[in-house]
Amino acid sequence: MHALIIGFALLLGTGAEALAAPAPASAPAQAQVDAGRRLFARCTNCHEVGAGARNGFGPQLNGIVGRKAGSAPAYAYSPALKKAGFVWNEQNLVAFIRDSEKVVPGNKMRFLSFMSEKQAAEIVAYLRTQGAVAASPAPKR
Repeated sequence: MHALIIGFALLLGTGAEALAAPAPASAPAQAQVDAGRRLFARCTNCHEVGAGARNGFGPQLNGIVGRKAGSAPAYAYSPALKKAGFVWNEQNLVAFIRDSEKVVPGNKMRFLSFMSEKQAAEIVAYLRTQGAVAASPAPKR
């Protein structure tokens, strides 16, 4: 049966590559990442990224895209975010940056962004470049 499907695809001129799994989302353009890096400066009072990033008032955000909500090690999340039950992706991160209370009612992030969807997407594009670098424990207060 598989050979029949491949043969039919070749007959239609699509080739075997058309039967392969869809390609992953393309990497964001460098201009979008650079804009996101500049905008992320608004977030640095609470969040860190990069080598040696630590949890502070907010969790470190290394590897946030693809991470289960409320799961960064050694961070005291709100009960609402602990129970959120979803994995962070580009869409829900953009929505959360724009209106965290709408996405996860009762969370403790209090950022009045006044950001456009484009600006929030640029921050997410930048965060996508911040892989899962291990976080240092939160400093003792």
